[in-house]
Amino acid sequence: MTAPEFLGEPELVAEFTSSEPDSSIAKRRRQARAFFARFGDPADWQRASLADQLAAEPECGRFVGWLIVTGLVRPSPDYLLGRRGNLASIGDRVHAALSIEFADMSMELGYPVVLARRQWSTLLDIAALTATAANRVSDAQIDDAVQQLRAAADRAGNRSMRNLTANVFGMQAVLFHLGLIDRLPTRSNGRAGRRDAQWRHITEHAPLLAITLRDYLDQMGVRLRPNSIASVEKSLRIFAGYLIEHHPDIRCVADVRRNHVQAYKTWLATRTGNRGPSLANQTIRTRLGTLAAFFARLDELDIADRPPRVPVLRSDLPIKDDPLPRFIDDAASAKLLTAVRAHPDPFTRTAIELLARTGMRQSELLALTTDAVVQIGSSYWLRVPLGKLHTDRYIPLHPHLKTLLDDWITQRGDNARSKLLFLERGRRIRPSRLATALHSVAAEAGIGHVTPHQLRHTLATQAINRGMSLEAIAALLGHKSMSMTLVYARIADRTVADEYFAVTEKVEALYDQDRQLPADAEGSEMAKLRREAHRRMLGNGYCARPVELDCHFESICESCAFFVTTIEFRPTLQRQRDDAAAKGQVGRKKIFDGLLGRLDGDAAS
Repeated sequence: MTAPEFLGEPELVAEFTSSEPDSSIAKRRRQARAFFARFGDPADWQRASLADQLAAEPECGRFVGWLIVTGLVRPSPDYLLGRRGNLASIGDRVHAALSIEFADMSMELGYPVVLARRQWSTLLDIAALTATAANRVSDAQIDDAVQQLRAAADRAGNRSMRNLTANVFGMQAVLFHLGLIDRLPTRSNGRAGRRDAQWRHITEHAPLLAITLRDYLDQMGVRLRPNSIASVEKSLRIFAGYLIEHHPDIRCVADVRRNHVQAYKTWLATRTGNRGPSLANQTIRTRLGTLAAFFARLDELDIADRPPRVPVLRSDLPIKDDPLPRFIDDAASAKLLTAVRAHPDPFTRTAIELLARTGMRQSELLALTTDAVVQIGSSYWLRVPLGKLHTDRYIPLHPHLKTLLDDWITQRGDNARSKLLFLERGRRIRPSRLATALHSVAAEAGIGHVTPHQLRHTLATQAINRGMSLEAIAALLGHKSMSMTLVYARIADRTVADEYFAVTEKVEALYDQDRQLPADAEGSEMAKLRREAHRRMLGNGYCARPVELDCHFESICESCAFFVTTIEFRPTLQRQRDDAAAKGQVGRKKIFDGLLGRLDGDAAS
């Protein structure tokens, strides 16, 4: 928005007072004339010092605000932070239609009126700073204006920018759903600023190194997901920062040698972790594994800046821990779901029960879209979008979950511009919101700390302990390989527990003088050993027929000329002879009669 040619005093006063109610015209005319008496014209106000501009606020502040909103003067960020009041009411009169649209959308997204007014005023400030019409500000202009306001706050010693950040964030959500900007806002945790500062430091001290790392990240960005690229970027940035600090002679990747990597390993081992006194084993593996892949792929990607040999060996990586998934037991799970269903927050009820009963990852849950529920035949299914493993899948939807989703979609409304299912105040719900909700419900249930991913492990453990096949669990969880699912077979198996305690009870009778060991005190493994002990040795192997089964050839060995038996086998031979007699097998009976006769004769002699 380019400021027009300055009009004369009479014209400006007339235009200013035309938008005011009749009862205020005289007061506003005095303010306008006080402005002209003090500054001469708007151009002189623009050239005045900040102190003079702020000093004139009490007597002509509303007229200055009108000049700002109409684009007749362009204020500094210092003036906007230092002036009294805001521009909201002036903006209502100058941009009446946009003001109404903004307020309606803000109300639809669930913002209180007070916050909506602050957001509207913030939009007017940003439009003034960027000399742009309020309905045409871009994402880049918003970012630039916020940086100007932050710098002004620093100059004024005002360190509290929470209100500005919250107002801008809400304002962007409203503008997005009005279709005026294209980016749905996400909260910043300050990491982006620190990351950019670190890259500037790397580029300043080792520009060739920075170029190669950036080139590699650009190449890998074609095939990897944003979260994976973020992990790779962090590992390379940390390594580059280490090199600059501890090996300032290194200017490019080609300078890196084996001794630098070995020193880096030692340095990593001394670093403090987020949740402990040192980095986790898996974090160190990730940092070194990323470096190993980086150096190995430089040749593949035809990047000239590379060392003569790969300086990172696979043996540099710590041995990978193989912990079992953490899950909550059935009793705790029941308490959690009871607390969830009684919770007043609809997001908490819907999201946590979906996690607990579908096994979705939290990233998959928060990426669901409004068309995720699909009817196939007479059943409803939930389409889980492409996620961590680049696969999508369908999950059968329990009727209770279908009801929860229908209720959520109804209260969410259908006017939001985004197709994301889980929105609050027009913004994408962050993982921290989900984690906080789960933590709150777990505390109410009295079961301690629970994470969203534990609910995934819990469902898989419950399923495998109740007989669900590993193949079905793999399909439910979206695993690419059975090796990912087999880990759940190592978790407390109910069948193993039942058999263990059954055998333990019988074995304990050995140590109880008042009880006798039951005759059937054997488990599955003991029975297996007993059956193996009855195997019959053959000329080139064994007969593995269980003793409980009949065999049409069970007397073939006894009819062999080389067959030898002794008196200890007489009971078995007698049972076989009686079995042959009962079945009318005359030939077989005759064989055993002969064997029994010889044994009796030997015993009598």
